[in-house]
Amino acid sequence: MNKYKKIRKLCFASIITILSLYSCVSTKNIREENKTVPNEYQNQSADTTNTVSVKWKDFFSDPNLVALIDAALINNQELNIMLQHVDMVKNEIKAKKGEYLPFVGIYAGAEVEKVGEFTRNGAVEKTLNIREEEEFPEPLANYSVGLSASWELDIWGKLRKGKKAAVLEYLASVEGKNFMVTQLVSEITSSYYELMALDNQLAIIEQNLEIQQNALKMVKLQKEAARTTQLAVSRFEAEVFKNKSNKFEIQQKIVETENFINFLVGRYPQPVTRSSENFITKKVDSINAGIPSQLLENRPDIRKAELELSVSKLNVSIAKANFYPSIGIKAGVGLEAFKPKFLTSTPESLLYSLVGDVVSPLINRNAIKAEYKNANDRQLQAVFEYEKTILNAYIEVANQLSSLQNLKESYSLKEKQVQALTESIDLSIRLFKSARAEYTEVLLTQREALDSKIEIIETKRDQLLANVKLYQALGGGWN
Repeated sequence: MNKYKKIRKLCFASIITILSLYSCVSTKNIREENKTVPNEYQNQSADTTNTVSVKWKDFFSDPNLVALIDAALINNQELNIMLQHVDMVKNEIKAKKGEYLPFVGIYAGAEVEKVGEFTRNGAVEKTLNIREEEEFPEPLANYSVGLSASWELDIWGKLRKGKKAAVLEYLASVEGKNFMVTQLVSEITSSYYELMALDNQLAIIEQNLEIQQNALKMVKLQKEAARTTQLAVSRFEAEVFKNKSNKFEIQQKIVETENFINFLVGRYPQPVTRSSENFITKKVDSINAGIPSQLLENRPDIRKAELELSVSKLNVSIAKANFYPSIGIKAGVGLEAFKPKFLTSTPESLLYSLVGDVVSPLINRNAIKAEYKNANDRQLQAVFEYEKTILNAYIEVANQLSSLQNLKESYSLKEKQVQALTESIDLSIRLFKSARAEYTEVLLTQREALDSKIEIIETKRDQLLANVKLYQALGGGWN
């Protein structure tokens, strides 16, 4: 008897060894991600002071803008959709956690069966009695109630790694939400400054229209005095019509920009409260960019890519574990009888079971191999995505730093241009009245003065936008 036991043990051990050896799979080496970045930004000092630590409510001083952002963070539909996605990913953690715990269920059942008398079961039932002088009932009923349990032993850590991957995916989704917040704050701020710039452009055109209409009256008087021709009058009239047309175009842009802000805030079209009077003198706050390595900690999209890379590494381990044997345990305990009154008769109606099994893929493992290769490829993709995100973040910051410096120089020169052309308007009119200048010179001077004023407003807008974009590129705007 002991000899047979030893043979059974030896056979079982041999099967386990064969399954384990056959489950081995060659590991593909994936290169490590490259996190290196330059020590400092071009033409910038290596100062670790970083404006990104300033919360967005403190970064923006305009109360109207702050109110818009606050409303958008509550009502923006796209952000709320993202929040639901984050919640769904969080629920996946609970699902993954339950996979490596035992599954326990309760069951109750009732059935009835009539078997043929000339069958094995029928012959047995005809011959045997359950109680003396009492035959099997026909048809035979069966009632049962009990508990059942199943548990896959996570000896390779596949299920626990699945739960860890779900946690990392949740954290990545949170970073994705944070990145969306930075984009939303940037979009609202950019549109708000665009709206203020349009208000100022509209005011400049209205001021210029007044100057041109006065010049038109002067030219008409000059024509009546035979000091100029109808051509001059027609040219001045055309210039007035042109600027009136531009006025309606800007009014339409104001409506569209207001409605885009309303869309971001999650409300139907309504006037957007703003104070545009001091736009041209609005101060552009200085920003400390810190050093490039801080981007790895401050940018939500970089942290998201890093977490997704960690998930891809875990998924490779999970895919590899599919080659190994899985060990499961099933158990059950309950009561079963062909009459309800016998269910409480124990131990006669008591039943229980305990089953352990080992299953390993043996033949036609192509699907498992393909999934393992795909997991490795996805990990390499995540490496490239992570490196691309870091490179993109550095370039965005470098571009905005350069833009701020160049726009500052450009604005300074445009101020001088506007001052010179504004003074030349009065001079050209006086010269025209004294017949020392042609009407074309007056027209050209007014047109150039208008263009320069429009351009300096656009430059101021671009300065403010570059400031906001640099704050976003550094990783600010979500906290």
